[in-house]
Amino acid sequence: MADAAARRAVAELPLLRAPAGPRDREGWAERLREEYRALIQYVENNKRADTDWFRLESNPEGTRWFGRCWYVHELLKYEFNIEFEIPVTYPGTAPEIAIPELDGKTAKMYRGGKICLSDHFKPLWARNVPKFGLAHLMALGLGPWLAVEIPDLIAKGLIQHKDK
Repeated sequence: MADAAARRAVAELPLLRAPAGPRDREGWAERLREEYRALIQYVENNKRADTDWFRLESNPEGTRWFGRCWYVHELLKYEFNIEFEIPVTYPGTAPEIAIPELDGKTAKMYRGGKICLSDHFKPLWARNVPKFGLAHLMALGLGPWLAVEIPDLIAKGLIQHKDK
């Protein structure tokens, strides 16, 4: 795992049990309840630690997710839209998070603004199926990616704060 803060954040998250994906109608409802519980716990933990950094919501089926994330750099808040779909092979396959407005600005991104998590996060996910869920994706995938990429993109002048 990335660092001590990430380890602590993940240690405080409930592990999921239901191995169902979106094709398993009955099992998916239980999995979705577990996902929401873990996400709510993660957001509450973040707020308590004053590290709140994202909002997520889903379509009624829980297969398409969207929201906003933000990163504070030098006391300036940089906000981005995020989106992802649950793969049909979920939870065996982790979702691919996209930040469309950053598409083409970093080598650690695929077409459509999908962030690259293959080197570090995907093997970790594979070792923890079905225990990891969307809260883990945010804590161990998107969070560390933002912490590395956003300061670099700012330093290179590829993104600017909205007030500049």
